Amino acid sequence: MHHSPPLIATIAIGLVFAFAFGLAAKRIGLPPLVGYLLAGVAVGPYTPGVVADSDLAAQLSEFGVILLMFGVGLHFSVGDLWSVRRVALPGAVVQILAATLVGVGVSALWGWDLSAGIVFGLCLSVASTVVLLRALEERGMLDSPDGRIAVGWLVVEDLAMVLALVLLPALADAGAGGDTGSAIPWAELGLTIGKVALFAAVMLVAGRKAVPWLLAHVARTGSRELFTLAVLAIALGIAFGSAELFGVSFALGAFFAGVVLSESDMSYQAAADSLPLQDAFAVLFFVSVGMLFDPMVLLHSPFSVLAALGIVILAKSAAAYGLVRLLGHGPRTALTISASLAQIGEFSFILAGLGISLGMLPEQGRDLVLAAAILSITLNPLVFTLADRLAVRLEGRRSDAAAAEAAAATEPVPASISGHAVVVGHGRVGALVCRLLAERGRPFVVIELDRRRAEDLRTKGLEVVWGDAGAPDVLEAAGVARARLLVMTAPGAAQARRVVAAAKAANPRVDTVVRAQGEGEMAWLERHGVGMAATGERELSLAMSGYALVRLGVPEAEVRAIIQRLRGELRVGAGLDGAGAPTRAPELRPHRDGEAVDAGIGKG
Repeated sequence: MHHSPPLIATIAIGLVFAFAFGLAAKRIGLPPLVGYLLAGVAVGPYTPGVVADSDLAAQLSEFGVILLMFGVGLHFSVGDLWSVRRVALPGAVVQILAATLVGVGVSALWGWDLSAGIVFGLCLSVASTVVLLRALEERGMLDSPDGRIAVGWLVVEDLAMVLALVLLPALADAGAGGDTGSAIPWAELGLTIGKVALFAAVMLVAGRKAVPWLLAHVARTGSRELFTLAVLAIALGIAFGSAELFGVSFALGAFFAGVVLSESDMSYQAAADSLPLQDAFAVLFFVSVGMLFDPMVLLHSPFSVLAALGIVILAKSAAAYGLVRLLGHGPRTALTISASLAQIGEFSFILAGLGISLGMLPEQGRDLVLAAAILSITLNPLVFTLADRLAVRLEGRRSDAAAAEAAAATEPVPASISGHAVVVGHGRVGALVCRLLAERGRPFVVIELDRRRAEDLRTKGLEVVWGDAGAPDVLEAAGVARARLLVMTAPGAAQARRVVAAAKAANPRVDTVVRAQGEGEMAWLERHGVGMAATGERELSLAMSGYALVRLGVPEAEVRAIIQRLRGELRVGAGLDGAGAPTRAPELRPHRDGEAVDAGIGKG
């Protein structure tokens, strides 16, 4: 029976159904986000059974939008974006333009006007940051070079969509008043941009000082609940105030509130305190979006749904692949970015809702966007799997040519270097490994895929080979046949297995230590011939436990024996060093500043 439950009932129905459907989606290997959307469909007006109040759900979802945008602002890092700017900035901009143009062209075939096509294309052009982050985390790629490029790409997309949220109302007003002359629409558009610029200036100048000062004052009171309340009051207050005083959207106000707070040392605590409420209202946001979806569109307009899905998975991904390849990156990086973008999410829903409210997008467009979102998010794990398989094939076909090119572009290390360590990757982990080896006077050679980084390391006097460590000629140039140890510092089980297999083929006696992302990946690597697989969490727990035992009076020799025994028990198989002895546990000793010193190099 159709009914309109009050606020509490709407929240209860939304959260209960979201939990049930989200858990079911997770159990079958899909992102919980798919379950939240389907929960909204189940309690929406287009399906029989329980029907939640769509008006109340829409109002609750506004909190979700505000907190989502606040979270995006809190995690926005200019430094991270700057590090991948050469790929992420031009790639994201061109890809958005390409997808929008395809959306405009397809919608024109359906008889839609230009404004509807622009909104429709924008909705299909932007991927979900939530889906991407979770996909990269599950694959252990979040800290990899490809993962950083993908995240930076989506940060640029998010910023572009924030700008779109500002400009669409002005464009809608311009379209409505277009018959009065061209000067008035452009004046209105300029006024809107001016208001946004003024608001941004106020936030970045005054807000950057006032917001951290206020939170610091609250933090000194020692009251946890007051600090949490202050964070939420800042997010909601700035969002509401920006809409009332400057005429900008709630989403933009919340985003800038997060940005001005992100540079404070209290941003991590603010994010932690706001996360539970953000997650809860974000779930209600996705449920409310699902309530707007009419499943009958799958029967009434199946070809339109397939067209929208094709733009998301095929057209947008193909454009991204071509752009990344043109910018000088290999097929694996290009395919990873393409798979990352082969879905749409939260910004698409926000844009579609805004387009409906402004009269720019027909309701059928919203249904097509929602259908494309649900289907693309559901298919995204499969897209990643296909991308991985295609990358293996492409790399297999070009391995000889790529290896020859890499070998020609770098000089082999001198034959006098032997018994050394080959360190694959010079990121945060690899740099620390190299530093410890250098301090102990142990020889090592770095294999680095980033050409600029490789050249920079050479200027510092390091022995560096540029290229893909999985290519036999690159490993030969690094002297792996004479090496004693291979250190794989970049995460990723598939890549590690490829590099270790190539190294073992050149030197069966070379020992290997590989960085793993979790217990399951560690066990898998050890079963496939890796000498030692290390995770940051395990080594951190062992180091902290050993330090605690030493400080509590347990003799250091006994502590080393305990740590060695625990590592042997935790690992699938005990690692052996070059002499056949068990791998030595890290030496733990109190440091003068109270930190534990670990002499090992195999830590994640």
